[in-house]
Amino acid sequence: MHKVIFDTDPGVDDAMALLFLHNHPLIDLIGITSVFGNASIETTTRNALYLKQQWNIAAPVAMGADETLDPSRPHVDWPKGIHGDDGLGNIGVPETIDLACDPRPAHRFIIETVRAHPGEVTLVAVGRMTNLALALRDDPDIAVLVKDVVIMGGAFDMRGNITPAAEANIHGDPEAADAVMTAPWPVVVVGLDVTEQTVMTRSRLADIVVQGGSPAKLLSDISQFYIDFYEQHVEDGMVVHDSCACVYVVAPELFTLRSGSIRVVCGGIADGQTIQKADDHLFPPNAWDNLPSQNVCVGIDAEGVLDLLSKTLALAPSAA
Repeated sequence: MHKVIFDTDPGVDDAMALLFLHNHPLIDLIGITSVFGNASIETTTRNALYLKQQWNIAAPVAMGADETLDPSRPHVDWPKGIHGDDGLGNIGVPETIDLACDPRPAHRFIIETVRAHPGEVTLVAVGRMTNLALALRDDPDIAVLVKDVVIMGGAFDMRGNITPAAEANIHGDPEAADAVMTAPWPVVVVGLDVTEQTVMTRSRLADIVVQGGSPAKLLSDISQFYIDFYEQHVEDGMVVHDSCACVYVVAPELFTLRSGSIRVVCGGIADGQTIQKADDHLFPPNAWDNLPSQNVCVGIDAEGVLDLLSKTLALAPSAA
């Protein structure tokens, strides 16, 4: 069993990733931490509570950061054209959810949970890296107690999706991402290089609904607005960015990795760009030296990922 804390900003594709984690028999989802990004922290936290309630998820929800690690960074508008006004595809999420959050802020929840389970917790982060960076700032020693950090973010050998240089999660808080990438814990980055190859088609999603019952139907309803957005990018369906990072936890054999230290550009026209110095290439002294070697996904069995994702999402509530 993989003990997972899911750091997320729900978000349509975040919802799919959460249902995958909840359904998969080898995942022990022990916490959900919210972060601002696809919507305000109030909205992403409410959405996490709503999904917890609708899908009967036992894991506690802890509210996280509402601003970047460097608070002087200017605010960027929420991507309502992608995730809707409510962050979940305009399905009409209630304004308030009758569930309480964990009393701890997300970064303290992460610290205390990792310390309670040393060497066992995998952090899966699919939004801005702010909560993880705050946890490192508060308690740097937790880095050696975390089993793995799996990140959805970055673009290494291709263009970004929020600017020509940067992917949205990293661009949203570059200072936090740089702190996470350079910390002495094992990081795997599942970025656009592989996620953009995974398209959940309308027909595949419809098949999941037939088998998966009401949880899958809610997921499908949430996803329709996102699929409409993706019509300008793919022929049919939606790219399942966040779910790829979750699939990696249980099926790393479906991915090809490249190792090397990673830095994130903070400022200028390439703000948020992720750059890896591959271990197999020599350079003169530079800002990547003496940093931990982390792994970047550079290849993917996209059909294998989509098959595993589909089978897991389609598990009926009684089987999940």
